[in-house]
Amino acid sequence: MRTHPGIKVNVPFIAVDWGTTNRRAYLIEDGHIAQTERDDMGVLAVKPGEFPGHVARLRARLGNHPIVMAGMVGSNRGWLDAGYVGCPSTLEALAAKVVRPERDVAIVPGVCVDAQGRADVMRGEEVQLLGAVAAGLAPPDALLCQPGTHNKWAVMKAGAILDFATAMTGEMFALLKAHALIGSEMTGDVDAGASFREGVEASGQDDLLSALFGVRAAAVLGRRASGEAAAYVSGLLIGSDCRARIDRPGQQVHLLADGLLASLYTVAIELVGGQAVVVDSHAAFVAGITHIRNLMP
Repeated sequence: MRTHPGIKVNVPFIAVDWGTTNRRAYLIEDGHIAQTERDDMGVLAVKPGEFPGHVARLRARLGNHPIVMAGMVGSNRGWLDAGYVGCPSTLEALAAKVVRPERDVAIVPGVCVDAQGRADVMRGEEVQLLGAVAAGLAPPDALLCQPGTHNKWAVMKAGAILDFATAMTGEMFALLKAHALIGSEMTGDVDAGASFREGVEASGQDDLLSALFGVRAAAVLGRRASGEAAAYVSGLLIGSDCRARIDRPGQQVHLLADGLLASLYTVAIELVGGQAVVVDSHAAFVAGITHIRNLMP
């Protein structure tokens, strides 16, 4: 069991990070993770009207406790649209705007940017971003990155989400592999090795669209070995993503990731001149949603 700094909880509750394709639930007791489970019952796997039954089954396994949820469960594709809180956004603002689809069940709203000429949204990531700062895992003024299908870059100021941007990095990789001309070349595993690093370096030397077509040309001319293109394309995309956000040498990026994504983004951030600090994203989520639970009216 883990205890999270700055958290005081007297009443056990169940925290749920309910995304599009996956769901993770935590039983929280006195600031500790007493039990956790993960499955593939994301909101797309739940039919309309079935959410109460899924919640009842979670309680049967984890205990008959209040539940606080975040993520796509609060979207227009989820149980109930919880709306958005504008930037700058804080844990207090999120707690004040939770919605309750039934007794002892609360859904945390998302966060949005709605400015002239630019709009952006997130659901679930806001709990991790704010939780990382609240738990002391990241400083109150920081650049945070949460890699994924839709990668989030958040500027934190005085502990609040001041601004953020979403990059379709992971989705673009999947689309290229499945549908693009270069998809047939994108074989082999993606890792943080030489081909990935070559892609990151190339992302600063040419425009992205031209560099992507170069994957096809390299294959036709025998310039790149079979099985290396997927890692190279990943390097191109992630390198471009990082270059768009890191604007000074040595800039520190707190990275909410683990496993392969943590390795890939750490390498890319450092190759483009930044400094990566890996943060436990699960610990950040639990810290954030526990603070929200304590602040809820």
